[in-house]
Amino acid sequence: MGVKGGASLARTLCTAVAAMFFLMSTVPAHRAEAQVSTFPLDSIDGLEVVHAKTEVAVYRGRKAVRLTSLPEREGEVRGPKSEVPTPPDDMLAILKASSFKDGVIEAQVAGSPLPGAPSDARGFIGIAFRVQDDSHYECFYIRPTNGRAEDQLRRNHSAQYVSAPDYPWFRLRKENPGAYESYVDLESGAWTRLKIVVTGAQARLYVNGAEQPALIVNDLKLGETHGRVALWADPTTDAYFSNLTIK
Repeated sequence: MGVKGGASLARTLCTAVAAMFFLMSTVPAHRAEAQVSTFPLDSIDGLEVVHAKTEVAVYRGRKAVRLTSLPEREGEVRGPKSEVPTPPDDMLAILKASSFKDGVIEAQVAGSPLPGAPSDARGFIGIAFRVQDDSHYECFYIRPTNGRAEDQLRRNHSAQYVSAPDYPWFRLRKENPGAYESYVDLESGAWTRLKIVVTGAQARLYVNGAEQPALIVNDLKLGETHGRVALWADPTTDAYFSNLTIK
């Protein structure tokens, strides 16, 4: 092979290698972008509502989905604080078009106790994930009124993990005190950014853009399941949700 032929072959190989690296660097990015699902939550369309009623509202300058208790259930609800076995009364709005196993969920939530709510109401609000049905799911939620309480023990119970139906908060607290809940600074009624990162049997909760997680769970009780994503709140909560993304 002559000098010119060798140079031509070298140029061809360099071009092929460059093209290969270009494809390797760009294709995954396009795929990742295509996998982002956005739910503005400016409409109640596409929601499967359980034990609740929904409406669109403007709350603190932001258009949102509001979750409130069904009128016929008022007076029956006990809230997550109750240890009395009762039928599930958690309010859920399942995103019908969602599909989730591993990844990142982000949403803006705002919760505060309803007027006339029991004294142990805390504004319980959060996001359920890997939802199998209305009684089988994983969930991170927050207790906004605990975040700045004068009682340090209450502060330590600001963020919570639960797994329905077998692992309510009180079982987890009794069997593993402090392992499935933690402190995080919260303001009742304020818009709060939640980010949930799930990989296999591990989930991490980040609050308000913090670099470090507020709560880490290394043994999700339902295992490595697949399901949908849902808005979650207790019936004693005035609950608002906005701008949810899944990726």
